[in-house]
Amino acid sequence: MDLSTLTALTWVALIAAAALTGLAKTAVPGLASVAAALFALVLPAKESTGVMLALLLIGDTIALWAYRRDANTAVLRRLVPSVLAGVGLGALLLAVTTQAQMRRAIGAILLLLVIVTLAQRRWGPPRVSQGRVARALYGTLAGFTTMAANAGGPVTSMYFLASRFSVSEFLGTTAWFFFTVNVIKAPFTIGMGLLRLEHLPLIGLLAPVVLGCAWAGRSLAARIPLRIFEPLVIATTIVATVPLLL
Repeated sequence: MDLSTLTALTWVALIAAAALTGLAKTAVPGLASVAAALFALVLPAKESTGVMLALLLIGDTIALWAYRRDANTAVLRRLVPSVLAGVGLGALLLAVTTQAQMRRAIGAILLLLVIVTLAQRRWGPPRVSQGRVARALYGTLAGFTTMAANAGGPVTSMYFLASRFSVSEFLGTTAWFFFTVNVIKAPFTIGMGLLRLEHLPLIGLLAPVVLGCAWAGRSLAARIPLRIFEPLVIATTIVATVPLLL
C-alpha cells in the first residue's frame, strides 16, 4: 500500500475511523461498526478488513487493562463454541460471495436484531434467556459478522443489553469477548491475504490515535449513567447498520 497516494480527505477519514475504533473499545462499542464503514469507504475491501482488525487488537490492549476485573466470564465461556462456528462460517462465505452481498446481508441481520432487542426491552422479561438457543444464535451471528465485515459489535451489544449488564460489566465483557474473537480471526485474516506486511506503515501511523482515544474513552465511560448508555448503544448500532444496507 503506497501511503503517498492517499489524499488529505482520505487521511481525515482514516484518522476519524481510528479515533472511533479507540472510543468503541472503552466507551461505546457500536462506534466500531461506524469506523469499519469509514475504512471501507476509503480503502479497498481487503485492505480495510485487515487494517481494521490490527487496529481493533491494538485498542483491545487498553480495553483489557481498563476492564480487567469487570468481565462476566461465565457468559464468555458459554459463547465460545458458537462464536467459533460463526467465524468459520464467515470465512467460508467470504470465499464464495461478494463483499456487497455480505454487507447487505449483515446489515439486514443487525437491523432485525435491533428490532428484536427493542421489543424485548419493552414487552419481554427483565433479562434475556441465557439458554442454549440464545447463546447459539447470538454467538454464531457475532462470529459470522465480525469475520465477514468487522461488524460483530452490534450483535453482542444487543445480547449484553438484553442481559441487563451494568455499564462496566457490559464494557468488560465486550472487551474480553472481542479480544478473544479478534485473536481467533487473525490467522484466518492473514491466511486469506487480508492483512499483510505492506499494511504495517499505515497501522503504525494510526495506532497512536487508537490508543489515545481508547484511553480517553475509559474516562468518558466512567461518567455515563446506564440510562444514557443503553440508548446510546442502540442509537450507534442503528447508525452503523445503515451504511451496510446501502
